Amino acid sequence: MRIAIDAMGGDHGPAMTVAGALLAAKEWNDVEIILVGDEEKISAHIPDGAKPANITVMHASDIISADDEPARAVRRKKDASMVVAGRLIREGAADAMISAGNTGALMATGLLIVGRIDGIERPALAPMLPTMDGSGVLALDLGANMDSSADNLLQYAIMGSIYRSKVHGLAKPRVGLLNVGTEAAKGNELAKAAYPLLEQAPIHFVGNVEAREVLHGPCDVLVCDGFAGNILLKAMEGTAEVVFSALKTEFTRTFVSKLAAAILKPGLSAFKKKMDYSEHGAAPLLGINGLVLKSHGPSDANAFKNAVRQARIALANRLVEAISTETSRKRDG
Repeated sequence: MRIAIDAMGGDHGPAMTVAGALLAAKEWNDVEIILVGDEEKISAHIPDGAKPANITVMHASDIISADDEPARAVRRKKDASMVVAGRLIREGAADAMISAGNTGALMATGLLIVGRIDGIERPALAPMLPTMDGSGVLALDLGANMDSSADNLLQYAIMGSIYRSKVHGLAKPRVGLLNVGTEAAKGNELAKAAYPLLEQAPIHFVGNVEAREVLHGPCDVLVCDGFAGNILLKAMEGTAEVVFSALKTEFTRTFVSKLAAAILKPGLSAFKKKMDYSEHGAAPLLGINGLVLKSHGPSDANAFKNAVRQARIALANRLVEAISTETSRKRDG
């Protein structure tokens, strides 16, 4: 398995990507990791004589920044680390790629460089959201497309169901549709049009799911358009930040509260870990004709290691091939 990592992407640049790659290379010797980016900067984060045999470095002289216009940058910056990683997949030199860089540019790389699976109209960004039972819910689309059709949502549902089956081993993933109520007739025109399509699809559709129920884990796959999904994601992230910040303030206010914090610390740490995005590693761009994973911008070494683990499982279970086969079957049928 050959996994290319955009070493220059993310908030911390090569420091965290290289650290994560070193952890992954040590853990799984059946994976070849290709670090793509400025060779000098990458090498500076690898201790002398400590580069594992299953890590190689491919020099790329340019980067795509957070401020770049995605499609234009991908077309013009031919030697950007993200573009080079995508080209490795297209040319068969890599089986998967991971990047924590510009989300829009990664989407453009997937579409323009790697290419879509035949029959998929719009690929979807599908991160795992935490749930109270610890199993998580795969939500898609959470920002790749701001406007979607009912047919797009149907494809998201099928791809999400296949992902949870192939990568997480769920025999019959429950698929829910994000909506403002649980009744079938609820929602906007998009939700109303998508509901009967999901009912008839070859998935285990459990109906509409309200946003307030998502963290309780009523489904394994949550389907939504990118606009509503991105709002849901950022609302959850913002709420978590406020809650943990408020708890820290309260628990350090007085001597008694500090004692209480010491007692509660193990439980709070476990809860924070359960809610931590880095435990899930990365979000796949489903619908791309190659495995493309988007890591969170501030990802640490552990998050990149988990992204490699995630890619390794997806490749072993032939995720992309399974989505392509199901799409072809639906199109031919």
